[in-house]
Amino acid sequence: MARFKRLCTPEDVVLTEKGDRVDIVVRWPHAAPDSIPYSLVDATMASLVELGRRGTSERLIPVALELARPEASRSALERYFGCQVRFNAAEDRISFRRDDLDKRFVTYNRDLLEVIAPELDRRLEHHLMSGSVAEQARWVLRRRLTAGRPDIRSVAAELAMSERSLQRRLTDEGVSFQALVSDTRHQLALEYLSDASLSLIEVAYMLGYEDKNSFFRAFRQWEEQTPSEWRVANLANRSMNG
Repeated sequence: MARFKRLCTPEDVVLTEKGDRVDIVVRWPHAAPDSIPYSLVDATMASLVELGRRGTSERLIPVALELARPEASRSALERYFGCQVRFNAAEDRISFRRDDLDKRFVTYNRDLLEVIAPELDRRLEHHLMSGSVAEQARWVLRRRLTAGRPDIRSVAAELAMSERSLQRRLTDEGVSFQALVSDTRHQLALEYLSDASLSLIEVAYMLGYEDKNSFFRAFRQWEEQTPSEWRVANLANRSMNG
């Protein structure tokens, strides 16, 4: 989960082992400390606990939960997590017994993990080498494009940043938000068109376009050919190289 978070989300999850206890600290490296919504922190902590409970089919109880935010909803949080909650802490931290984290998921599949884990490591290594704010925004865009063209405000909110901060960081890295949206759509278009099972209308929808013609016009600007022409040429090349 810590590796997945670094690859696909704006927060970092850091694990520290201390004897029979494991501390998990959650940080948002691109956000100002006072800009992180309390509900986002609570939801992130709950997602870690819920993953363990559903995965193991046991009601795992954390050893402790520490939140950097002021006290609020103490009774509801302690009822869900099953432990005391400390507020105004130095950082957001949840702790588990090491034995609990060693429990095997009921859906554990060693063969599947041996296929997935190396690819996850490869993508994480590439991601860390280019760990810029632009890359973080690109990952958000890849997930959100199907729901329509995301605006900078929604992307900034998911990165726990202000709109102005995101725009400034992108400018410092030499890219505009509009260019990032276009480039992300271009990359995804090529990935989707490589899948012959997807129709052109489905590809347009998955890229967040309202109609097929808008997608066709954009694709001509990217590749100087229609999506159909690109797909035919790509399939032909794959057949020759296969």
